Amino acid sequence: MHIALIAHDRMKDEMVALAGEFAATLRQHRLMATGTTGGRLQRELGLDVECMLSGPLGGDLQIGARLATGGVQAVVFLRDPMTPQPHEPDINALVRACDVHNVPCATNPAGARILLQYLGG
Repeated sequence: MHIALIAHDRMKDEMVALAGEFAATLRQHRLMATGTTGGRLQRELGLDVECMLSGPLGGDLQIGARLATGGVQAVVFLRDPMTPQPHEPDINALVRACDVHNVPCATNPAGARILLQYLGG
């Protein structure tokens, strides 16, 4: 399964902690992430992650394009609901693409834990 991992700046530490908690599960799948998040997951956890561009530079759109063509089966997108994002239209497009293509999308740590527990069997 192809899983996309994305985290806003204030959620990156939470993503690293979450990925560490579920590293055994994540290693069973193909991972992609936006640039900074993916780099941290590679460096800090040793996960094999295909890094896209940073979200504000188009990484969310790259993942959305893959999702629309069947190349992503699950998304963990830890969003920061308290900080305005300059690329909000891209974020909304990605979440909408998840809805259109019936791809599970967890947007907070609680939902991500449920999704990753499910994927871990």
